[in-house]
Amino acid sequence: MRHDRERGWAELTVGTGIVTGVSVSHADATVEEIEAACADSEREAVEALLAIEGVEEAFCIQTCHRSEKYVVTEDLEAGAQALAAAVEGVPESVLSITGHEESLEHLLRVAAGLESMVLGEDQILGQVRQAFAEARAVGAIGPVLDEAVTKALHIGERARTETAINEGIVSLGSAAARLVAREDLPESATALVIGAGETGTLAADALAEEVDRLLVANRTPARAEALCDRLAIEASALSLANLPDALAAVDVVVSATASPEPLVDADSLRGAGETLIIDLARPRDVSLAVDDLPGVSRCDLGTVEAVIDDTRDRRRAAATAVEAMVESEFERLLEQYKRKRADDVIATMYESAERTKARELNTAFSKLDDLDDDQREVISAMADSLVGQLLAAPTKSLRDAAAEDDWTTINTALQLFDPEFGSGPPESLDSARPGDLPEELRRSMPATVLEQLGE
Repeated sequence: MRHDRERGWAELTVGTGIVTGVSVSHADATVEEIEAACADSEREAVEALLAIEGVEEAFCIQTCHRSEKYVVTEDLEAGAQALAAAVEGVPESVLSITGHEESLEHLLRVAAGLESMVLGEDQILGQVRQAFAEARAVGAIGPVLDEAVTKALHIGERARTETAINEGIVSLGSAAARLVAREDLPESATALVIGAGETGTLAADALAEEVDRLLVANRTPARAEALCDRLAIEASALSLANLPDALAAVDVVVSATASPEPLVDADSLRGAGETLIIDLARPRDVSLAVDDLPGVSRCDLGTVEAVIDDTRDRRRAAATAVEAMVESEFERLLEQYKRKRADDVIATMYESAERTKARELNTAFSKLDDLDDDQREVISAMADSLVGQLLAAPTKSLRDAAAEDDWTTINTALQLFDPEFGSGPPESLDSARPGDLPEELRRSMPATVLEQLGE
């Protein structure tokens, strides 16, 4: 069914608004590969996409775990080419390129938390909302993506208010804090968070409820300072150069950076004493050699995901409900697009007919100078009635065609009832023959149009 629909959208050659997407995510890619697919900012990514010829709308989401780009073009091939240029250098094995319907459904699933590393996590919804604002700010959002992203945000909110998909552990940071809570820490424990990015920030927020003091180390100290300023406990910022001293003074370490090399090795921890280390980075921030040190306990992503499994069963039941919600809303979104496409054609058809009616009435009135106002009103009413009756059948046919994914009928109507209808046959009529038209549309068309086609 989906492939048939994709072909239907591809066949619609006039005013299509086809969405194409590309995703690089934690499901298949490493941190480095995700970073390679990201621009310096979402706004910059969107502006770069808009600069590509043929791209009408653009949207981009960039997080620690995914880079998603969506474009609206006239056809799928143009969209795929634009996105290929945007992810040049990223291995094809980690790229997921999707057509119109698959892209729309994937976007809805992302906002609902169904595609997150932690099922149902909350922060992705805010990230989609922020990315939407960034794209709007540079004029990248048009009617197609506006409906799609608005629908995604609506589903994301419903998923979290109507189901239990976000209950319990909702992020790697909170999962790390759960591990810390299980430990028998000193009465006044100090924790060190390495990395002030998205995951590090979530970890710091969660750890603030488990320890008395927090240190935040980051490559850019100013970012670490900003994080410390908003924490409700005693917190200090430091640079990565100060890690050795900090490691000797803390009870817990949570590391979540994008460093290509380990930041914590055995030498830097030697003599540190009892220390719990939770490594949330991919690739690892902490060398495996620390496992040989006395008193050091290391947990990696595998351990953290095991903690998440504690609440995963409860979330799976909720996820089933969210899956059904996404499917239902996805079908509604497609209906919105189909109705809008049919309404666009119908509006054009009536606009063209109204211009023809007005021109012919003016011609008739100019030849009948002795008509009074009442007589003119009767003739005008008759003309209105004729237009309504003539267009009633094709209007119904177009709406039925949209409901049945019959894009051939709609595309033919777009070509026949163009804005110049009535001032001579459109260029597309030169090659069109009555036998080429869908039978239902041909039967409902005015005889004057069929005559122009050579009936």
